[in-house]
Amino acid sequence: MPEAETIIYTNHPEKVLPVLQEELKDFETEATRFLAGQMEELQFIGYRLKQGVYGQRQPNVQMIRVKLPFGGVTPAQLEALAEVAEKYAPLRKGHITTRQNIQFHHIPLKGAAEALFVLGRAGLSTREACGNTVRNVTGDPWAGVNPEEPFDPTPYAGAFARYWLRNPLSQLLPRKFKVAFSSSDADTAITGIHDLGFIPRIQDGVKGFRVVTGGGLSIMPRNACVLREFVPVDDYLRLSEAVVRIFEKADELRKNRAKARLKFLVDRVGIEEFRRMVDEELTGTWSQGDFRPGRLLFIDDEEASAPGRRPYYDQPNGDRREFVAFAASAVRPQKQQGFSTVHVKVRQGDLKPGQFRGLASILRDYCGGRARTTVQQNIVLRWVRDESLYEVWQRLVAIGLGEPGAHEVTDVVSCPGTDSCKLGITSSMGLNRSIQERLESLHISDELTRKIRVKMSGCPNSCGQHHIANIGFHGAAMKAGDRQLPAYHVFVGGTYENGDFRIGTQLKVRLPARRGPDAVQRFIALYQRERNPGEEFNAFFDRVGSAPFEREISDLVVPGEFSEDNRSLFIDWERGDLYQVQRGEGECAI
Repeated sequence: MPEAETIIYTNHPEKVLPVLQEELKDFETEATRFLAGQMEELQFIGYRLKQGVYGQRQPNVQMIRVKLPFGGVTPAQLEALAEVAEKYAPLRKGHITTRQNIQFHHIPLKGAAEALFVLGRAGLSTREACGNTVRNVTGDPWAGVNPEEPFDPTPYAGAFARYWLRNPLSQLLPRKFKVAFSSSDADTAITGIHDLGFIPRIQDGVKGFRVVTGGGLSIMPRNACVLREFVPVDDYLRLSEAVVRIFEKADELRKNRAKARLKFLVDRVGIEEFRRMVDEELTGTWSQGDFRPGRLLFIDDEEASAPGRRPYYDQPNGDRREFVAFAASAVRPQKQQGFSTVHVKVRQGDLKPGQFRGLASILRDYCGGRARTTVQQNIVLRWVRDESLYEVWQRLVAIGLGEPGAHEVTDVVSCPGTDSCKLGITSSMGLNRSIQERLESLHISDELTRKIRVKMSGCPNSCGQHHIANIGFHGAAMKAGDRQLPAYHVFVGGTYENGDFRIGTQLKVRLPARRGPDAVQRFIALYQRERNPGEEFNAFFDRVGSAPFEREISDLVVPGEFSEDNRSLFIDWERGDLYQVQRGEGECAI
C-alpha cells in the first residue's frame, strides 16, 4: 500500500484529496531556489509538474491546473478559485477543461507558489495534475442523481483518486495515465478515451464495474477495449494496480514520448494478450494484500445537505418564454423526487471572479453546496428544488450564465491553443468564439441540428476532443507561395453520445482557419437540405459519405496567393501579425 496508509481520510466534500502543507512549503522553497539560479531548469520542471504547475509558450509565466476529482466543487472552493483568478491570473479568469479541472494561465512563478496556498486552504489539490502520473480522475457529473445508474460510482472514483495520489508506483510512468468513472451505459464520462474506464454493474447482487482500457485520442485515436466485463468493487483497485504496474514496466514505451501512452501497448499486443499480461501480473506477491476500498471510499451524503422547501418561491412573469427555453435545455430531473440538476453553459469554459463567487452563492442557497464540472467545460448544479428553478435561473442571469444551450450546437468546445500552450499551432479559442458567434447568428431551432457537437483543438493532441465531435477541427499550417497561414484538418461523424463511441472521419482537405465558420455553416446547410426525415447528423454522414462534405467547402480550401486583399487569411483569429508556426516542446512527457 502506498504512502497514503498514513493519511486519515474524511468524507467532507472539500477533502476528497489530502492537501499536505509541507508539499506547498517545499514548492515555495524550490521555486525560490530556481528563481535564484540555484536549481537546473530540467530538474525544476519535473518537480513543478508534479505540483500541477505547467510551463506556457510565453516565457516566465505558468499555468496552474487544479484537480477536481469527478468534477466536484463546493462554495468555499469556488471562492478560492475566484481569489486566484482575481489576485494571480492576469486575465482574471479560470478555465474549465475537458477533464473537469480548472486552469489558470499567465501566472509568474512566485505568484503560482502563493496561489497554491490559497487553493490548499480550500482543500483544492494540484498535486499530480500534470506530469507522467495518474491524472485527475474524471466522472459523470450526474453520478448519484442519475435515474439510470445501477449505483453511485462516486465513492469508488474518490477511492481511486486517493489510492493513486502520491503512490510510489505512479510517480514516473512512461506517460500520463487517465481514468474515468461513468454512472451508466450512456457513458457520460467517455470511458472510451481513457487508459482505464469504469462503468457500474450489479451482478448477482454484487456491485462492480465493467472495465475498459487502452483508449485515447491524439495521434492514433482508439476506443478503449473491454478488459473485464465485471470486476467486483472489492477487486477494482487490485486490477487497476496490475494495469499500472504493466504500464510502468513497459520500457519500450519510454523510447518515443510521442508513442508512450498505454493505448500503443494495447494496440501492439492486442487485447487478448494484454488480458493475459494482466492475469500474469495478478499472480505476483504484491496482489496478495487487501485491496478492498474500505477506508479510501469518499462517501458524501449529499441528500442530507439538500435544501429544504420554503413556503414561497418567485415564479416567471414577463420573462416566462426565456425561462422555459433555458429550462428545456438545462434542467434534468434527479432520481430523488422533487429535485433537478441544472446544466449551466459556460462559454469557452471561462469563468470570471464574480462568476465563481456568484456560483458559490447559488450553491449555498439552492444546491446544498454541491456542483460538478463537466467534460464539455460546463458546470452542473445539483440538488435544486423544482420549485426554485426560476430563482436559480434569475441568479444565473445576473452573473452572465443564464443562457440556454448547454451541450448543444452553440456550446462549442476547444482547448486553449496558442493562447498559452507550447504545442499549440493555431488559435483554437479564437476559432471557437468565431464559430459560436456564427452558429448563434443562425438562430437554429431545429431539434436535430441542435444536437450537433462542434469541437476543436489547436494541435493534433485532441485536448479539445475534436476526434469525437460531429464536426471537429485540429490545428495545422498551410503554405501559399512562400507564406504560411493557419489552417485546420477537418473531421466529421465522431460521437460519444449515449454509449455510441466512434472516431470522426478526416476529410481530405486542409481548411484555412479564417474559413472555419463558413465551413460549419455549409455543413449544417448540407445536412438540413439533404437529410431524410428524422435522420440525425451522423446517420446522414454515414449514408452520403465524405465526398459531399468535401465538395461543399471545395472553394474554401484554396487560399490563393498572398495579397493585401486576402491578407486576413494569413492572420490567425484574434491575432494581429502575419502567421508563423511557433511550436515548442510540451512538458507533459518530461
